[in-house]
Amino acid sequence: MMNSDTLQDIKYLLDSRVNQYNSLDFIQSDPIQIPHRFSRKEDIEIAAFLTATISWGQRKSIINNANRLMELMDNSPYEFLMDTPVFSDGFTSGEAITNPDFRRVKDFVHRTFNGDDCLYFFDSLRNIYLHYQGLEDVFTTGYIADESIYGALKHFRNVFLSIPHANRIRKHVSDVTANSSAKRLNMFLRWMVRNDDNEVDFGLWQKIPASALMLPLDIHSGEVARGLGLLERKQNDWKAVEEITSVLRSFNSSDPIKYDYALFGIGVFEGKQ
Repeated sequence: MMNSDTLQDIKYLLDSRVNQYNSLDFIQSDPIQIPHRFSRKEDIEIAAFLTATISWGQRKSIINNANRLMELMDNSPYEFLMDTPVFSDGFTSGEAITNPDFRRVKDFVHRTFNGDDCLYFFDSLRNIYLHYQGLEDVFTTGYIADESIYGALKHFRNVFLSIPHANRIRKHVSDVTANSSAKRLNMFLRWMVRNDDNEVDFGLWQKIPASALMLPLDIHSGEVARGLGLLERKQNDWKAVEEITSVLRSFNSSDPIKYDYALFGIGVFEGKQ
C-alpha cells in the first residue's frame, strides 16, 4: 500500500501536468479538434461521437479520417443525418446503392471500420435523434437508471444496436457487460460532460456529473498509471477502469477525469510509459 506522502507527490505531479495539457494548445494535435469546428449542439455531439468511434491508431490518421467523415456529411452532420433516408435493412436496397450520399460513404475506411459500418452508424444516429431525443438523452437515461457510467454505456449500446445490423457492427460499440474498457466512449463522455475554464472539453451535458465519469483508459494512460503505482491490474479492461478511476477520485472527487490529460500527456508527449 502506497503511503500518503507518496500519493501526495504523485497528485502534485499529475496536477502540474493537468495544468500543462488541459489547454487549447492540446486541441491542435488531438482528435477533439474535429467537434471544435462546430457550434450547434447536435453537430458537436455527432462529430464528437464519430471522431471518438475511429479514435484508435495514429493520431494524424484519426484526424484526417475524421475530417473526411465531416466532409462526407457536407460539414453539417445533423442536417445530413436528418435529410438522408434511413436504410435499416443493412443498406442493401437499390435506393441506398444509387443515392450519391451513400455511394461516397461506402468508400470510407479507417482500419477495420469500413463504409458499411459507417452507414449503419449514420442510420442508428438518425434513429436516436428521431426517436430518443438525441445522444444526450440516451446516455442520461442509462446513467439515471443506476447512477453510473456503466449503466449509461450499457443502455447506449442496447439502443444503438436496436435497429437491424450485421454482426460485425457489434465490435465497434464497446460492451461493458463483457468487461470492455470502453475507452472511446468514455473519452466521448469526457468531451461532452466535463466543463472548466480551459475550454477543451465542451460541458454540453448537464445531467451527468463530472464526478461520475470514468477514465478513458488506453495503452498510454494505463502504462503511466502502472508506472506510478496507481494501477495494479495488468489488463486494460473495465475492472482496471474502475480501479484507476477510484484512485483518481481520491485526488479530486468532483472532477477525477481531468487527470486523463496528465496520464495521457505523460505517456504520449513525454514518452514515459
